[in-house]
Amino acid sequence: MTTLIINKKQYQLELKGHETLLEVLRDHLGLTGTKTSCQDAECCACTVIINGKAVLACITLACDVEGAEILTIEGLARGDELHPLQTAFLEKGAVQCGFCTPGMIMASKALLDRNPQPDQQQIRDALDGNLCRCAGYSKIFEAVSYAAELMRGAQKGKEAHD
Repeated sequence: MTTLIINKKQYQLELKGHETLLEVLRDHLGLTGTKTSCQDAECCACTVIINGKAVLACITLACDVEGAEILTIEGLARGDELHPLQTAFLEKGAVQCGFCTPGMIMASKALLDRNPQPDQQQIRDALDGNLCRCAGYSKIFEAVSYAAELMRGAQKGKEAHD
């Protein structure tokens, strides 16, 4: 049995040992927000966060992340309340066809968690490799900057409340 902790929920799975994390998320657990595209580490559509780092689920063996904290796009929202990154992507028009969006958001979250005030070059570097077939990069970069502002504002409000 393999124990995976995904979106703060523990799963006990009988795996063969060769399944990728992407296969387990989508096929075994029904978490289809993480997208399948190239399956060769070329597009980053399958980006998830493992122990705080953006990781490609298509080339990560599920058995290699046993016990790690895995966060997928499904784990960002709290009930009906969207994460600030999700809100920013919607408000800034960074969602076109939506296929690349989960990977972009997860890579952006990993960036903002380690650097809450990234400059434009840091945003570009963090999203380097994430392919958007609609070529909506400028709106995506704008959305990440806006999300950083939203998150700083929420943090200041929380500190004032405490």
